[in-house]
Amino acid sequence: MSDDEKDPARKVITDYAQQHFRYFRTADGTVYAQRNGHPVARPIRSQGTTGSHRQELMVGLFRDGVGVFNGTALKEALDLIEALALTEDVQPVHIRVAPGFDGATWLDLGRTDGQSVRIHPTGWDIAVPDPREVCWRRTQLTGELPLPAKDTDGKGIDLLLRLCNFATAETECLAIAWLIGCLGPSVPVPAPFLTGPQGAGKSTGGRMLIRIVEGMSGDLRRAPKDEENLIAAVAAGWVTALDNLSHMTPDLSDAMCCIVTGAENVKRALFTDGDVFRARYRRPLLLTGIDVGVIRPDLAERLLPLRLERPKVRRTEAELWAEYADALPVVLGSLLDLTVKVRSVEAETPTDLRMADFAHLCAQLDAATGFGALTAYRASLDDLNDDVIEGDLLAQTVLRHAADIEPGAEQRMTSTEWLHCLTHLYTGEEFRPLPKGWPTTGKVLSDRLKRLQPTLAARGVLIDSGRTREGRYIEMARSPASVPHEQQSF
Repeated sequence: MSDDEKDPARKVITDYAQQHFRYFRTADGTVYAQRNGHPVARPIRSQGTTGSHRQELMVGLFRDGVGVFNGTALKEALDLIEALALTEDVQPVHIRVAPGFDGATWLDLGRTDGQSVRIHPTGWDIAVPDPREVCWRRTQLTGELPLPAKDTDGKGIDLLLRLCNFATAETECLAIAWLIGCLGPSVPVPAPFLTGPQGAGKSTGGRMLIRIVEGMSGDLRRAPKDEENLIAAVAAGWVTALDNLSHMTPDLSDAMCCIVTGAENVKRALFTDGDVFRARYRRPLLLTGIDVGVIRPDLAERLLPLRLERPKVRRTEAELWAEYADALPVVLGSLLDLTVKVRSVEAETPTDLRMADFAHLCAQLDAATGFGALTAYRASLDDLNDDVIEGDLLAQTVLRHAADIEPGAEQRMTSTEWLHCLTHLYTGEEFRPLPKGWPTTGKVLSDRLKRLQPTLAARGVLIDSGRTREGRYIEMARSPASVPHEQQSF
């Protein structure tokens, strides 16, 4: 055959690629490649040094005897394939957990053979998902999980609780509820904050929790110094675990709120003038530390404090992790059994809690096991409200003023008048100096009170605002059904 009769290299590559791979696009326009019959999808524009579709295509062409092609031919072929894929149907890709057909959910085991766990209303089983039902996106943070054990009779839960140093039974049931929530792709879960004295095994306990979902390669990491790096780490995995937090800036606190309940980040695409890159994320988050200082009210509603205690008997790291690795298949199997049991139970959704989905999950867990998780969750939120109040002198001053308001009564003043009233109450007759961060204008006070609204409402103090012909006002009232809480001192 003469050279003129040969097919161009780009056509040979394109024909081979379309025979062996399925190409599709996501809602943001990213094109993915999926080997026929395999659930793992890779972006065709990935330039990663390992596991990129370009490498996958080159290896396939060589091993099947088609040939070895230069970079220009591969680029031209992939350009054409990408253009053709943009006309295909849209399909999402998922990391670790995904919704399936008929009410089922999937858990990616991170295996090269594509085997995953299908959790459905009648049980769970191990199978390779249909590529048109689930497309897995894997990164360097996607570790491999062992095949979960069947018929564990709940032994795995007992093994996990024996390895961790949880201080109370209430803490144990909240940790289990969080793990079940991590297996749900559409359930926002609060961020566990593992705390306790030095030597309580907070970092070890955090690793044990995340490795049930992320595999033995899952680990804790230091909090990034900026939000952009934090979002990049969050988007590349399922559970994000930050270790040894001792201080939380307002920006980091706001970023964590977005991670827990979901948000979208938009930035300019590289090497373009007008294109943008969209990153949607909502991930389970886990934190460890002795104390993070003052907690902002909006983050407090999204935290789940888990207190640990110092173990009575110390063991070496090698012994501990060898036992954990042996127990992990049983732990995962028991967790899946309990997840199926919990999801099959009907329970009423509490309407007074911010994280209503997780509160409903706690109610289901209680109905299935009788643990008392919902009561423990309410108690944990009450403790966090105390932490917020203890760290905010303005909140303490408002509660002190509200103690003189009759239940059911209300007071209405402008923000400037409230600032003068609360400032005078704080300084007292001694005219002590105002603390750093005290509101300096009525507008600043109004904004601070809006942020404190949920915390104060939990103590029976209701803050509202409105407008009349004379101007805007802030209204403070005590709930008629409020129970007096221990008065804060300062």
